[in-house]
Amino acid sequence: MDNTGSKKSCCESVSAYFTSAKFLIYLGHALSTWGDRMWNFAVSVFLVELYGNSLLLTAVYGLVVAGSVLLLGAIIGDWVDKNARLKVAQTSLIVQNCSVILCGILLMVVFQFKAQLTEMYNGWLLTACYIMVITIANIANLASTATSITIQRDWVVVVAGEDRSTLANMNATVRRIDQLTNILAPLAVGQIMTFGSPIVGCGFISGWNLCSMCLEYFLLWKVYQKTPALASKSGQKEVDQELKQLNIEKELESVQNMGKRSQLLNEAALASHAEKNNGCCYQIMEPFRTFRDGWVAYYNQSIFFAGMSLAFLYMTVLGFDCITTGYAYTQGLNGSILSMLMGASAISGIFGTVAFTWIRKRCGLIRTGFISGIAQLSCLLLCVASVFTPGSPFDLTVSPFKDIISHLMGDGPLPEANPTTVTSLTTELHDLINGSTTVYEKEMTPQVESYISVSLLFAGVIAARVGLWSFDLTVTQLIQENVIESERGVINGVQNSMNYLLDLLHFIMVILAPNPEAFGLLVLISVSFVAMGHVMYFRFAYKSLRSRLFFCCSPENKIETDSPSLPESDKV
Repeated sequence: MDNTGSKKSCCESVSAYFTSAKFLIYLGHALSTWGDRMWNFAVSVFLVELYGNSLLLTAVYGLVVAGSVLLLGAIIGDWVDKNARLKVAQTSLIVQNCSVILCGILLMVVFQFKAQLTEMYNGWLLTACYIMVITIANIANLASTATSITIQRDWVVVVAGEDRSTLANMNATVRRIDQLTNILAPLAVGQIMTFGSPIVGCGFISGWNLCSMCLEYFLLWKVYQKTPALASKSGQKEVDQELKQLNIEKELESVQNMGKRSQLLNEAALASHAEKNNGCCYQIMEPFRTFRDGWVAYYNQSIFFAGMSLAFLYMTVLGFDCITTGYAYTQGLNGSILSMLMGASAISGIFGTVAFTWIRKRCGLIRTGFISGIAQLSCLLLCVASVFTPGSPFDLTVSPFKDIISHLMGDGPLPEANPTTVTSLTTELHDLINGSTTVYEKEMTPQVESYISVSLLFAGVIAARVGLWSFDLTVTQLIQENVIESERGVINGVQNSMNYLLDLLHFIMVILAPNPEAFGLLVLISVSFVAMGHVMYFRFAYKSLRSRLFFCCSPENKIETDSPSLPESDKV
């Protein structure tokens, strides 16, 4: 009888978990992130294939995406703040997925009829299609930004309630889902594009987003029903208008004299008339005011230095992006090795999310960021050492613009591009995803004296992911806990803008020093920016802990730091 009861209780617990708002958020986030990662990988390959295996369209797309989020991040966040949660989540979900579906269909048409489009109107119709693809894909990315802000930065906080441990666990789980989809989603779509065609890839992604959109819409509705707190939200326009109307009515009731009341009504009518006359100019300037107010509000936040520290971590070449991958090719690493290194990086990131929850329970939230920063910087010392070890091509005497300067001075022609390398870019991307080394067997592997330098570099990058993702989760939860509900969207929007700004700067840094001999300098600059970011966080942590220590030790506010009522992240 007891065994039957315990089994029934266990089944009920499992059923309750799989129908809880937490699990539904995880499931919806997994579907959304999977679609995003597939699309982000595929669209870059599609644009390369469309433009004759040139990187021009991909570069333009990256610049448009980064510039849009940089300029519109605060405005998107303000829109999230001023509208109902369900409306924001559903609208951004529909816009994002419909944009991807439309873009996929347009890409299928372009791939199918590219030859005919090239001949029509001297190729201008094909150029218009390129512009439409980049524009629609950018709209999808902006909608994805809005979805990320409202779900990961707002809904998660409300679902977790007042329990900060639950919030930390939910943040960590969301980040683990991100890490897994970063590897598995490109693998899946890479297989489809390799054994099928670009048209098949576009059709698959469009179909996936259509099905995913319907399921995610249903999951959002279920989470909203299971969490009544999501229905109430401060900072909405309707609330402000109601308060304004109540204040006017109270003021009218307080005026006893009919003459004064009549005068007040006349003044209100004049003010309303003036507002209508100036309404057009006011509405035109509204986005600029939102942009300004968002950045001012971000600067005035208590977590300003913590947010800036996270943004500074984006100014780095020490990650598994196209820059570090390209450098690895020059050092003799093939696609198979890089695939394994990327997998190790994802596993390291998952360990970082586990370390975050474990350290936070024992040391508190603020100290977790401090420990994570020390761990990341310590691991990055391996990258610094790699610059000066055998096998490093580091040589500042080689000018990155040597060939261009020689051509301008008349000393010789510019070197011609290697067409084999350019035309095989798409094949290399597919082989990298599939773990194949065929393309590298066809070409001569770069001769490297020693692999010590590149081994130290990637050992440091992979080991640093533990501290990086633990630190990222720390700052994310600090923003969630310390930003008031009515400003949550705009502050996170500005934070995204800051991240993209520093990311743009790191690409500009690479453009100024593109040769492998200068990569060591880029590594040193990257480590310096990471160090500056953590110095900012150390300053924030020192001020926060000192102010709380002073508050706790003051006679009129004497409390026990081990009291259960004191939040774990606030213990001194």
